[in-house]
Amino acid sequence: MIRFIGLNGLIILHTILFCLWAALLTLFGCPSRCIHFYVAKPWARVILWLSRVKVCARGCEHVDDRIPRIYMTNHQSYFDILALLAYLPVDFKFLMKQELMRIPLFGFAMKRAGYIGIERNDPRKAVKSMQHAAERIRNGASVLIFPEGTRSVDGRLQEFKRGGFKLALKSGCDIIPVVIKGSRHIMPKGSFTIRRGRFTLSVGEPIRVGDYTGKDIKALMARVREEMLKGLEDTSEC
Repeated sequence: MIRFIGLNGLIILHTILFCLWAALLTLFGCPSRCIHFYVAKPWARVILWLSRVKVCARGCEHVDDRIPRIYMTNHQSYFDILALLAYLPVDFKFLMKQELMRIPLFGFAMKRAGYIGIERNDPRKAVKSMQHAAERIRNGASVLIFPEGTRSVDGRLQEFKRGGFKLALKSGCDIIPVVIKGSRHIMPKGSFTIRRGRFTLSVGEPIRVGDYTGKDIKALMARVREEMLKGLEDTSEC
C-alpha cells in the first residue's frame, strides 16, 4: 500500500512538472517534434525507471525517422504507451481517444506534441480526425495506432478496427507492426497497481501498403494480424 501511494503520487507530480515544461517550451515556439523528444520521451523514461520496469526493445533498425509510416501495435497496458514513447526512435503522433485530450494539463501537452484525438462516439468527427491524420502523414508525420481500439484483458490479440487500415490505404503509407509482450503483468487492465518487471517491444519489418487496394482491406488487416501473432508467439529471449 505504501509503495502504491508513494509511486502513484510521484508519477502524478512528475507528470504535472513535465506538462508545465511543455507549456514553457510552447511559449518559446518549440515545434511538436521538440515536445515529443524533450517532454514526452523523458517523461516516459523516468516513469519506467521509477516503477522499476525494464523494456527490452528490438527491431528498431526497421525504423526510419525520415519516412512517414503508420506504426500499429497491440495493446495490453497503459505501460505500452510509456514503452513506445521511450524506445521507438521516431517522432510519431498517437491516434488516441479524445477523452484523454480533455485531461487538464496532460491533454494540453499531448495537443502540443501533435497527437490526434478521435471522437469514437461521433462518426462525423471521427472521419474528420482521420482526414486530419492523413493530412499530417502527407506532410511527413508518422502516426501510431492501436488497431484493437482498447487494451486486451488477457493479452490475446483482439479483433482489429478498420479505421487505421483505411487511413493507411488513403495515405499510401507503409505499415510497421509493433508487438508488445508481457506488459499486462506490469499493470493489468482495470488496475492501478504497478508491479516491477520487464516486457518486450519488437518492431517488425515494413508492410507495403501499395500492394493493396481498398477492396483488399481485409487481406491487409489479416497480414498485419499475422505478423503480430508471430511476435506474440515468439519465445526467444531478449
